[in-house]
Amino acid sequence: MNGELVKIQKEMERFHQKVANAVIPLYPGIELCYLTFSTDSFSVQHKALSHIIQINYCKAGQMMWEMKNGNRIYLNPGDFSLHTMKACTDSVLTFPNGTYQGLGIYIDLQEASDTPPELLKNFGIFETILPEKFCKGDISVFLSGNEQTESIFSAFYNQPERLMLPFQKIKILELLLYLAKMEFTPQNKLAEYQFELTETIRRIHDQLLQHMEQRVTIEELSRQYLINPTTLKNAFKSVYGTSIAAHIKEHRMRQAAKLLKETNKSIAEIAQAVGYDSQSKFTAAFKTYFEVLPKEYRKN
Repeated sequence: MNGELVKIQKEMERFHQKVANAVIPLYPGIELCYLTFSTDSFSVQHKALSHIIQINYCKAGQMMWEMKNGNRIYLNPGDFSLHTMKACTDSVLTFPNGTYQGLGIYIDLQEASDTPPELLKNFGIFETILPEKFCKGDISVFLSGNEQTESIFSAFYNQPERLMLPFQKIKILELLLYLAKMEFTPQNKLAEYQFELTETIRRIHDQLLQHMEQRVTIEELSRQYLINPTTLKNAFKSVYGTSIAAHIKEHRMRQAAKLLKETNKSIAEIAQAVGYDSQSKFTAAFKTYFEVLPKEYRKN
């Protein structure tokens, strides 16, 4: 299995991407890799290997998969995916934010089945659960994170160096046991979105940023773009990683900070420019976001 992972790493380097750490063997047939990408996209080219399953966990940034049917799925922080290395061959991964940080876990089903970790013997995890439950027919499965999965994945980071390997080995077992017991529900699967819908969401996003002085409701956007309000909210959160309100508020605050630094506009004028009809409401929102009043921010 190492040979294929080396090819993948060389492919990353060819596209000026950086792999933070080397491939780390944890058990026979189970390897871990910390990945950091600084690029907009990455072309995946390797052999079609149905017996190797890859688990991707998104820690920061965002990864967008374009499916064979043209639909798109977005991995946001906390989300994870499973697929065979046949499903991802000759594909292109896109990183909308230009950066991505996460984990890649590679499981050779044949080798892991022959020599499983002691605690996982006789459970059929490598023989049936992973290949049949998650990757039957070389499909890809995309799952939203939850409190339990975040507890597992987060423990792969920020551990004392001398204890890092024990934590990695324990958490891999915990992850596999979690996958063995979990049930698929509509709530934990990430949604696929048609190309046309994601492009419409981007147009909505651009409209909101270009007219931050305006307050537009989701219902108004829904009527303007002929999208169901719930679909609009869910698709926006998938594409941009946060709700419409949170995303636009962040841009409003950053634009306000820029105006405070680079212009002589009054605080009332800046409040109106970023969509607040009340200076007091703007001041309260700004202080909550930056932990400092607008006039103090400008002074400092």
